[in-house]
Amino acid sequence: MGQKIDRENLTDEDYRLFSERLQHCLQAMETLLQKKDFGQGECSLGAELEVTIIDANGRPLPVSHEALGPELDHRIQPEVTRFSLEFNLDPVAARGAPFANIQQQLTSGISLMDQATAPHGGSVAAIGILPTLRREDLGDEAITNLPRYNLLAKTLRRKRQASFQININGEEQLLATSNTVVLEGSNTSLQLHLRVAPDKFAATFNAAQMVTPLALAISGNSPYFLGCRLWDETRIALFKQSVDSRSTAPVAWRRAARVPFGYGWMRNSPLEQFAESVMLFEPILPICSGVDPRDEVAAGRVPALSELAMHQSTIWQWNRAIFDPALGGHFRLELRALPSGPTPLDMTANSAFLLGATIGWANRMQSILPGMPFQYAEYNFYRAAQAGLDAQLLWPTRKPVSPRERPVTELILENLPIAQEGLDMIGVDSSESRRMLDIIRQRCERGINGARWQSARVRQLETDASRDEALLGMLREYQQLTREGKPLHTWPVDQV
Repeated sequence: MGQKIDRENLTDEDYRLFSERLQHCLQAMETLLQKKDFGQGECSLGAELEVTIIDANGRPLPVSHEALGPELDHRIQPEVTRFSLEFNLDPVAARGAPFANIQQQLTSGISLMDQATAPHGGSVAAIGILPTLRREDLGDEAITNLPRYNLLAKTLRRKRQASFQININGEEQLLATSNTVVLEGSNTSLQLHLRVAPDKFAATFNAAQMVTPLALAISGNSPYFLGCRLWDETRIALFKQSVDSRSTAPVAWRRAARVPFGYGWMRNSPLEQFAESVMLFEPILPICSGVDPRDEVAAGRVPALSELAMHQSTIWQWNRAIFDPALGGHFRLELRALPSGPTPLDMTANSAFLLGATIGWANRMQSILPGMPFQYAEYNFYRAAQAGLDAQLLWPTRKPVSPRERPVTELILENLPIAQEGLDMIGVDSSESRRMLDIIRQRCERGINGARWQSARVRQLETDASRDEALLGMLREYQQLTREGKPLHTWPVDQV
């Protein structure tokens, strides 16, 4: 959800002061990073789960405001649309059995959101994009009426000076138009947080950029949007296009998108990404605190860097640096690409694979970067989102000529021992990590992810039903199977 905003009317002076304060935040962060042992500490994991509220007929149900009563668990928060909710997991130490804890919290969170929406005729679906969404569900009235979202929608629309255009070519093609950012609210994800020491951040970030395509391919769970079969992870294209604030006027060059994969390999510290965000993007939500962060640092305190955090929250890079003043100040790597669903166990296994592979590759990155230009990593990301387990990715080798094109399933299986090594490095019990990674192995060997299962069932149901009927029938089966809790690779399907 991001930081709370309590007003919508902003002036040119607000933008000027905010831009000035962003520079002060960068200066304060640079000073903090010069301090010995700043940001060091035990590795910890966190996550945020987004879900869609649905009615008994599998249709989106816009009742988040009604469900969010004062007695509701504080970890449940609204999202950009009135038919979405977010559950924020409590952080957990990496050492021991963190994934058992994460799985339990995901299960509990879904149950709590079910209970909150039930009095209003609803339940929740953990699925990347609700396949039963229709164009009429995505009008202006679907946006959650909070200052943050109202201001976000208004500002992005003003910067673009035109409607938001969606053009996604997959198995089928979708063309759609919206005057607001409401289409972005169709996406739901599982966002991971990994605490990383500043001196290890660059290597860890680079590793995440390289292995995220593997995790995206095996976890794909968003094949349908507005009735069309598009990408395995349609969220990736939809998110980028639905908040694209860049002007449509013809120019010789275009500014960077606010939903980027990135701009290059990180070389030194997390300060690089924050500085890029400040230099490349105009502020959208210029809400200033009354605190000069430089004064806080000079007084021996750790500042919140509120303005920088607010600005960073409006640049939706798929892997993103987060600064947190808690625990003496620390940095987290936010991994934003994984979809919501299907089951808590599947989501936990996806998390274990991505986190383990990221950590396992961190110490290997320096030696392979010369043979892996950044644009190839970016290519891999979008290729994995589109083709899923059918993707051919460019992968580095230690021999000329690098990289070489290889099947993503082959790469996933090859990287399971590296993921195991990474989880061992942060102290995860080997029995737990093996259990999680075995789910990924079985899913890969069977050639199944959520998108493939959804597509196979819709094709089967379409032999005797319309597309809309098939999507609803598939969703009902999906909901039943997720409630049973058995991992995706055990779900019945005749043909993938």
